[in-house]
Amino acid sequence: MADPTYNRFATAGRATDRGYFDEGLRQHMLRVYNYMGAGLILTGLVAALVSSSPAMMAAIFGTPLKWVVMLAPLAFVMVLSFGIQRLSFASAQMIFWAYCGAMGLSMSAIFLVFTGASIALTFFVTAATFLAMSLYGYTTKADLSKMGSFLMMGVIGLVIAGLANIFFQSPALHFAISAIGVLIFTGLTAYDTQAIKESYAEGYDHESTGKLALMGALTLYLDFINLFQFLLQFLLQFLGQRNND
Repeated sequence: MADPTYNRFATAGRATDRGYFDEGLRQHMLRVYNYMGAGLILTGLVAALVSSSPAMMAAIFGTPLKWVVMLAPLAFVMVLSFGIQRLSFASAQMIFWAYCGAMGLSMSAIFLVFTGASIALTFFVTAATFLAMSLYGYTTKADLSKMGSFLMMGVIGLVIAGLANIFFQSPALHFAISAIGVLIFTGLTAYDTQAIKESYAEGYDHESTGKLALMGALTLYLDFINLFQFLLQFLLQFLGQRNND
């Protein structure tokens, strides 16, 4: 997040024209959302294609290959996050698309558990929530940077609680994790949107704006995917629409 004393509009005076800067910011955010949206479409198409083939589902989730599919997205995220400065823009783009495709393979597993109607309903609720919070993060004058450390501690807490519940198998803890996860990633959507705006202001004259857009898209993509997954678990505590029902 930018330094709270940083005046992005005054610093944008490098371009001398506030209107020119604002137009550049709008184009940058549009690029971020375009990358993110295309990534979600790719993920959805891959998940739908794989889930529609019993043979493919059996080959992936009925064998040890499922662990490769489940862990591959994490590997791609780590490569992008830690290697973005060393990668060319073209290479970073290819890794981003590969990540979205790998996530689609991984997420096809939800069709083994939940009905298509439940997944569609959760997707639309997620999309509405994401749009509302991202719009808030983009337009608000409030400084959301103070939320950052609190939300990241919450993410760490979710990971620890999730690992613990692998052993405890507590329905109450599972419900609490789902509810808290929804709240955390709802907040992160607004926080990250504002942070992407600030990162553009800081790197306005840099040639790295393409990579900034790609990393911004990755951040919002992760927010959306996590919000979707936690909402799916949370809503279905009430809907109970599972494939084995």
